[in-house]
Amino acid sequence: MINGQSCELQVKPWRTLLEMIREDLKLTGTKEGCGHGECGSCTVILGGKTVNSCLVPALEADGQDILTIEGLSEGESLNAIQEAFVEYSGMQCGFCTPGMIISTKALLDRNPDPSEMEIREAMAGNFCRCTGYTKIVESISAAARALQKVK
Repeated sequence: MINGQSCELQVKPWRTLLEMIREDLKLTGTKEGCGHGECGSCTVILGGKTVNSCLVPALEADGQDILTIEGLSEGESLNAIQEAFVEYSGMQCGFCTPGMIISTKALLDRNPDPSEMEIREAMAGNFCRCTGYTKIVESISAAARALQKVK
């Protein structure tokens, strides 16, 4: 399943999960930044864990749930994490933002009330070349507060 939708594809064994997502499924929110698993732009949730999709063979996703940035929105509406990144200016050019948001979702799923240090540690694998991380951390803290109100 990808983003809650059943999906069946034939994929060449040398293709990466990122290539499958972007080229075969046409879900272009997930970005390729470095192609070496260093920048986090290609982060998705696979089987409940964040992965750098540029490093994962597509065949390893067989039978597992995949969540991309496209799967977070609620219809035409942004979810609380996406709204917080907009409201608190947690992005500049936006290229790294999908990976940041997916990593934030994974963090808040396992720790709904993270400290600033826990946020910074969780985001260590996601690089932003445009800005310092203050606004990103503020966005994640705001998302955590918003999600706490919902529960």
